[in-house]
Amino acid sequence: MATTKVYIIYHSLYGHVEKLAEEILKGATSVEGVEAKLWQVPEILSEEILKKMKAPPRSEVPDISPKQLTEADGFLFGFPARYGNMSAQFRAFLDATGSLWNKQALAGKPASFFFATASQGSGQEEVA
Repeated sequence: MATTKVYIIYHSLYGHVEKLAEEILKGATSVEGVEAKLWQVPEILSEEILKKMKAPPRSEVPDISPKQLTEADGFLFGFPARYGNMSAQFRAFLDATGSLWNKQALAGKPASFFFATASQGSGQEEVA
């Protein structure tokens, strides 16, 4: 049986989205023939800003580069939703994939999204 490679790519400043990603990983790897891997998008905020925001240290999950997307058969993208938008870190990562989209390098690869918000009415309706 061929292996389906699924990349679970997320941004999680305070760990909430990371917890969701870890649970998704458990489910994905329980399916025969699926190889799933966690990735983080690169952080764009400075250490100084992160400290002021009281952000915890990042986990050991590796950062992904846009060109690595071509290695996967499918994707699950996760991010915090704020005021109806994804985090700037995740937006910066997607913006960096322009050359892949231009070449149609990801055409035909299924993708889905998951996200967390602080409360009801925090914009999840807009993000979804």
